[in-house]
Amino acid sequence: MKILIVEDDREIAQLIRETLEREQFSCVLAEDGLRGLQAFKDQEPDVIILDLMLPGLDGLEVCTRIRQQPGPKDPYILMLTAKGEEIDRIIGLSTGADDYLVKPFSPRELVARVRA
Repeated sequence: MKILIVEDDREIAQLIRETLEREQFSCVLAEDGLRGLQAFKDQEPDVIILDLMLPGLDGLEVCTRIRQQPGPKDPYILMLTAKGEEIDRIIGLSTGADDYLVKPFSPRELVARVRA
């Protein structure tokens, strides 16, 4: 399974990558919204782990654009963000995210959600 991680915090991105690669997932990193969209087009990932607060395009806009793209794959999008208010979760899910996980997060829970 190919996973695209769109996260601007390098330490968090590395933690996510190492956690998922230990579980035998293939990971690609993008550090901002524009690079995330390009990686989505180039890599055709099965899962996208998407931060909301990104430079360039924010995660909500990235999610919206991905969902508007016609194509053979409809990736599972998990928003992983520090924005944990109910309204933030509702907005994230209404833009097309499949799941929403708030930072700080449990790496084991992240793996479980990706597997689901």
